[in-house]
Amino acid sequence: MEIDLLKGSSRTLLNRVLLAQETWIALAILVLGLVVSMIAPKFATSGNLLNIFQNACFIGIMAIGMTPVIISGGIDISVGSILGMCGVTLGIVLNADMPLVVGIAATLAMGVLCGTVNGAIIAYVKLPPFIVTLATLSIGRSLALVLTNNQVFYEFGRASESIVALGGGYTFGLPNVVYALVVGVIVLHFLLTMSRWGRYLFAIGGNEPAARLSGIPVDLIKISAYAFSGFMVAVTAIFLVGWLGAVTNSIGTGYELQVIASTVIGGASLTGGFGSALGAGIGAILVETIRNALLLAGVNPFWQGTFVGCFILAAVLLERIRSVRR
Repeated sequence: MEIDLLKGSSRTLLNRVLLAQETWIALAILVLGLVVSMIAPKFATSGNLLNIFQNACFIGIMAIGMTPVIISGGIDISVGSILGMCGVTLGIVLNADMPLVVGIAATLAMGVLCGTVNGAIIAYVKLPPFIVTLATLSIGRSLALVLTNNQVFYEFGRASESIVALGGGYTFGLPNVVYALVVGVIVLHFLLTMSRWGRYLFAIGGNEPAARLSGIPVDLIKISAYAFSGFMVAVTAIFLVGWLGAVTNSIGTGYELQVIASTVIGGASLTGGFGSALGAGIGAILVETIRNALLLAGVNPFWQGTFVGCFILAAVLLERIRSVRR
């Protein structure tokens, strides 16, 4: 009897692994990598793979922030503009010869503020998330232009060396931003699986009216989800500015599409109620792998959107199949 139970448990675990979208996305990355390696051997070099991983981390950290928002049934298409606002904030503060810790604190505060504003309007004014974040996308990009007066920041005062070392530096052979992504995945996984906040998010995304009737503070949870997204965008801005060594008001332009694509490909459902931290990270790696593979294979880079779009459709179809199985 005990042996049968163990077999049943093993079978259940295997089924869960095989049905997990993260498994199929990881397999897709592996297959794509093998195919491209045969076409362009340079793809499989350690330098290129590290470059893919580093570039994916910037989108991946933002996708981690987007995941709770989508799980709750919302969406945030203003993350690119929030990234611009956070980058500009960091540039202005450091350009004023302030310590790096002050610049980081101001940047994180800006990200949380932008996310909180989005969440508050959505929760209390009851406007659709798409409309609200579409408006703040435009507002954020405009404010970035106003604050910088269309100038580029190349100097960061006393923090010049430290910000570059933080964003573009390496620790134990890996870019620092990789550790930020790993920490983000671990923290969000814990929040989604081990905390009341995570259970509330899934409940709201699964059935918001029922969540309200059960006493869940829906509005506050929604605001916290958008605030968390803004915080993760600010973290991305800190590393991205250090990596680039400069701040422009156009930083983050178009990132919102890559972030949403990474989150959805990683298993988050746009109807709410599903999503995972690991899936967001893996989805970002797939999107960056596609971009890099097309360049090395000599394919017109304009095809990138087509390939990413196909993977989004495949991810949604896979989620539909999984829902039927459940």
